[in-house]
Amino acid sequence: MTATHTVDVDGARLHYEVRGSGPLVLVMGSPMDAGAFAPVAEALARWYTVVTHDPRGISHSTIDDPAQESTPELRADDVAAILDALNAPSADVFGSSGGALTGLALATHHPDRVRTLIAHEPPTVLLLPDPAEQRARVEEIIATFHQEGQGAAWMKFMINAGYGAELDQHAPQGEPSEQDIRNGERFFAHELRASALYQPDVATLRSGSARVVIGVGAESRHLITYRTSLALAALLQTQPMDFPGDHGGFIGEPDKFAAVMHDMLAGE
Repeated sequence: MTATHTVDVDGARLHYEVRGSGPLVLVMGSPMDAGAFAPVAEALARWYTVVTHDPRGISHSTIDDPAQESTPELRADDVAAILDALNAPSADVFGSSGGALTGLALATHHPDRVRTLIAHEPPTVLLLPDPAEQRARVEEIIATFHQEGQGAAWMKFMINAGYGAELDQHAPQGEPSEQDIRNGERFFAHELRASALYQPDVATLRSGSARVVIGVGAESRHLITYRTSLALAALLQTQPMDFPGDHGGFIGEPDKFAAVMHDMLAGE
């Protein structure tokens, strides 16, 4: 059974969902919404109280100023507000992709709220050996969105991510919904730059009380997020941990993915 809730925060109303019982685990993405994590949340709910949410301005989470930039720090403040609404002092946190950046910002700015953070394939591209080129690629993708539209921008984004020959099998099936289109517009216009250019505070993460685990997909070696994950893990002086599948392994193999998460959290 899934219970849905909202919480009002500065400039937004956040939609979040609660499943299961047991220790609290937050599962998040960005711009991916709660619905994308429903299968893995259901699997985790065998052991945990699992909370998923729509980031501000995405799907059911409304925003007062549609032009507001979505930064990892702002999203982390929103997650802290959800914890407050749950009367929860802390939680284990799983974040994938942009959600991993949210988790890193949460562990940095609200360190007492995080027990273990599993940051799954954070796209910290400025940690790569060619940060100037990475900045230019981000700006090119955003310019493509404004000049040629969302379809062309997604194509360029996916190729830059490393999918290449696999692009067809990762392309969405059927026509995107109106909500998909609105979410994509917000991502390219008001989230991609701040997220892609986010630089984690490695010193604070290393000295903080939260345990930080960097997760990588067993089938992600060709992706840019595999390289960014290894770069961040090296700076944190920790070994990256393998998860089933690729960047979206929690979608393709939710039960196996949840089992690996459970083993990791139960063995902390």
